[in-house]
Amino acid sequence: MEITTDSIKQLREMTGVSVMQCKKALLEAAGDLEKATVILKKHSAASAEKKAERALAAGAIGSYIHDGAIGAMTILSCETDFVAKNPEFAALAREVAMQVAATAPAYTTADEIPEDAKQAAISVFEKEVADKPKDIREKILDGKLASYFRDQVLLDQPFIKDESKTVRDLLNEATQKFGERVEVSGFTRLSVH
Repeated sequence: MEITTDSIKQLREMTGVSVMQCKKALLEAAGDLEKATVILKKHSAASAEKKAERALAAGAIGSYIHDGAIGAMTILSCETDFVAKNPEFAALAREVAMQVAATAPAYTTADEIPEDAKQAAISVFEKEVADKPKDIREKILDGKLASYFRDQVLLDQPFIKDESKTVRDLLNEATQKFGERVEVSGFTRLSVH
């Protein structure tokens, strides 16, 4: 398949990634748009990992109110004011706030789950897997715990507007797109119910 400016443009519209990165991905994928999208996702995770130690010195507050009954605010941090003032960055902060309003997560990352909450879940799930063969019991227990806490951890939740990606994937894509580390530094959710 030939790599045309139209295919580069199409990939850019699908991913929001720079023209050069889209062109490289299409070259690597021999012009296949679906493969190029996978390549860009893989690169976005690697890009986010490389930038993980950079200092967060700027950001934006995103807010969302649903029918006057549920509201959420998020702090989306980045490295520079240049990115923080970008309208697309502000829109991302609002998207994350909408996610928080819709899903009511308890934690940003799995590292924040208190040990007593983990132990309580383990004691419940151990009873459920007690009759399973010993060699697969641990794997089933790990799967049940991951599934149970997935809905409570913001970054592990499926993104409400595209369940094929998690909120973490969304932030990794933003890191690649903006060229600097992007992270949820805090959130709060309010409800009248």
